[in-house]
Amino acid sequence: MSYDDNNIFAKILRGEIPCKKIYEDDFVLSFHDINPQKAIHALVIPKGKYVDLDDFIQNASPEEMTGLLKGINIVSKKLGISTENGNGYRALTNIGKDGGQEVPHLHFHLFGGEKIGKMVE
Repeated sequence: MSYDDNNIFAKILRGEIPCKKIYEDDFVLSFHDINPQKAIHALVIPKGKYVDLDDFIQNASPEEMTGLLKGINIVSKKLGISTENGNGYRALTNIGKDGGQEVPHLHFHLFGGEKIGKMVE
């Protein structure tokens, strides 16, 4: 899968499609999923053009890597689902066709606000 500049997350980053923003900094944008699968379902995406986690690990700068992980932590706290101020959450990213990836832009789903259940069905 190659990066597509017209994927929905690229359009959201460019401001062409609105989102219900949770958090933004120099490295990430986070927003609520438009089709939530759990009580809380947020997305955290890097601002760089990375197809998936493999691409990100191979090509992102150390600052981008740190920024993404810190962004996930900040968003979990803002949503009240971190173990610091809640009962925990699941961070999930899909990689490639067999992994269930639908959008060719790295993104993490944060699920929380209720018991998440099985890892894989």
